Amino acid sequence: MPNDTPSGELLIYGVTRAGQVFRPSDWAERLCGVMSSFRPEGSGGPNAHLGYSPYVRPTMIEGKKAVIVDARLWDLDLRAYDFMVSFARDNDLLTEQTGLLPRI
Repeated sequence: MPNDTPSGELLIYGVTRAGQVFRPSDWAERLCGVMSSFRPEGSGGPNAHLGYSPYVRPTMIEGKKAVIVDARLWDLDLRAYDFMVSFARDNDLLTEQTGLLPRI
């Protein structure tokens, strides 16, 4: 494999496989807030807790909440990446992988 670092993103949609909107309505912001400390080395600073991690960010896709998980989180902390995958799986949320993502 030419590059050991995975690339791409995991998109976690705020919709269950049954088509229901995931609740609570601020789930994406809460989840990203929990992950805010995961940052590239040296980018933390005293106010890092006030912003989202560049690896885990909330967004809106087609009018619905979603979370974008950058595959570089895999290298930074495999447990954190696994937490995100498990969150989506445990809550039966729709996901989509872009690029070359690691498989857990």
